[in-house]
Amino acid sequence: MVKILFVCHGNICRSPMGEFILKDLAAKAGLADRFHIESAATSTEEIGNPVYPPARRKLAQHGIDCAGKTARQLTAADYGRFDLLLSMDRANIRNMTRICGGDPQGKIHLLMEYTGHPGREVADPWYTGDFDATWDDVLAGCQGLLKQYV
Repeated sequence: MVKILFVCHGNICRSPMGEFILKDLAAKAGLADRFHIESAATSTEEIGNPVYPPARRKLAQHGIDCAGKTARQLTAADYGRFDLLLSMDRANIRNMTRICGGDPQGKIHLLMEYTGHPGREVADPWYTGDFDATWDDVLAGCQGLLKQYV
């Protein structure tokens, strides 16, 4: 089983979108039993809060439910628990590396490395308000990631 953790700043927009999009894609491909998928934040600002309503609505538009998800913070122990820690942007990679005490096993990556645009970051809808662009980025990253396991 491959254990994947999606990470963003607050764990209320981009990383839960990654978590639930990949869960949905894996289930539709009949591969759900091959993955354990979660998401977390690098900050403490949103801990305990549900997925941000516009992100919830965007997932729901595609038939994806994220009910019950609340934000949690990444811990150093997560580095040992997960095979792959996927960041939405470079600032979060820096924070993830600090929280985890480095990346000795090369587990921390940008989600967009799994797309045709590996240098890009996932657009942050908290600032842009563009949940369509974020959906497109996260979906492309999750599709590219899933192709590696099919």
